[in-house]
Amino acid sequence: MEFSSLIFLFAFLPAFFLTYFIFKKREARNIILLVFSIIFYAWGGEYFLFLVLLSIIINYYLAIFISKKKHSKLYLLIAIIFDLGVLAIFKYTDFLISTTNTLFSLNIPLTNIILPVGISFYTFQILSYVIDVYRNEVKVQKNILNLACYIMAFPQLIAGPIVRYKTIEDELTNRKETEELTDYGIKRFIQGLAKKVLIANNVGLIATTIFAQDASTYGFVGAWLGMISYTLQIYFDFSGYSDMAIGIGRILGFKFLENFDYPYISKSITEFWRRWHMSLSSFFRDYVYIPLGGNRVPKWRFLLNILIVWSLTGLWHGASWNFVAWGLYYGIILLIEKLFLNKYLKKTPSIINHLYTMLIVIIGWVFFRSINLSEAITILKSMIGLYGIGNINLYAYSGLLTINSILAIIIGLLASTTIIKKVYIKLEKKYYYLATIILLGIFILSVLEIAIGTYNPFIYFRF
Repeated sequence: MEFSSLIFLFAFLPAFFLTYFIFKKREARNIILLVFSIIFYAWGGEYFLFLVLLSIIINYYLAIFISKKKHSKLYLLIAIIFDLGVLAIFKYTDFLISTTNTLFSLNIPLTNIILPVGISFYTFQILSYVIDVYRNEVKVQKNILNLACYIMAFPQLIAGPIVRYKTIEDELTNRKETEELTDYGIKRFIQGLAKKVLIANNVGLIATTIFAQDASTYGFVGAWLGMISYTLQIYFDFSGYSDMAIGIGRILGFKFLENFDYPYISKSITEFWRRWHMSLSSFFRDYVYIPLGGNRVPKWRFLLNILIVWSLTGLWHGASWNFVAWGLYYGIILLIEKLFLNKYLKKTPSIINHLYTMLIVIIGWVFFRSINLSEAITILKSMIGLYGIGNINLYAYSGLLTINSILAIIIGLLASTTIIKKVYIKLEKKYYYLATIILLGIFILSVLEIAIGTYNPFIYFRF
């Protein structure tokens, strides 16, 4: 079930809130949240519901064993092997088989295992809890329903943000639902829905249509138009989902941390990764990079640590070599910046730094979007003009550049900066009711777009 669907907006969500707020006791509300979260997950992944529940039960007991200190390292190791092992079986089995077939000219049949929805996200949440119990950074949760509520809470279950247990440890039992949080949560949800439906879907259709053509057809112009559109799509798709998750969380009294901070205004790749998918970046920093020694090791180890972290970051996103290439691409650029480029960037005009950063980011999205390295190379060749300028008929007659899509690009470019946010804040302070009416209008437009639209993918569902 997607947040940007009519059944979620007008059936699931109203039924959930109505049931949730009928009860006053925290325990009852947590049970309602858990029950509806199970329904939410089972709606599109009923075959893998048992897998989530099994992971919760196993990690619940392992964390209790860890908290008793006796053989805690052994129990932690078992938890890590189990959690990452399950993730590896479902996500990477066919990748390993296909790689083996290529390297050794074999023909081992693929398993075609279906990837459970959200497995990458909830696995990392479970791991963060168990590791933090081992580190004595959180108290072990002895109420399995509360732990299940943390793992399975539907706002962040499918696609994050990756919520650390320590962030909401107290809120599981002591949170308060208030009118102020509800007001903020509703507005934040509408903003996220608009990002997804009005911007991401419209610009995403441009990219999908262009790259369905032969490279000689879309050529230089099409490649750049397609990648700029995809650059906007992936940001508004994922940040929109995060906004909706944070908004629902606020209504329930949870203060999930921010996941995006206008990454496209960055002036270096180092800054970009402080602003993009912050919950994932902090996870790899705290649970992989720092335990490896971080930058407090000899230079060769530091270089190796960066490459290991970014290889794993790429693999986390997808089981194919283009994702590994994407991760290593960023790892190498970050190393270049840390070793010498940052000192020059500080002396360079901001506009040059921004153009440099966005060029690197757009090229990176080529690897991320492509099915394989071959397709990525084809798009990159098109972007430097090796397949010509492109067939003008593709843009003139395909219906790509409609009023909706042009507006989506313009608004997307503006909303990638802080301009629209600042204008809205000023408007809300001076004319609160007018700002509320505008937001209501945006919600109605979003619902109409969902009702009449046929293109409504969600990129991060595949992770």
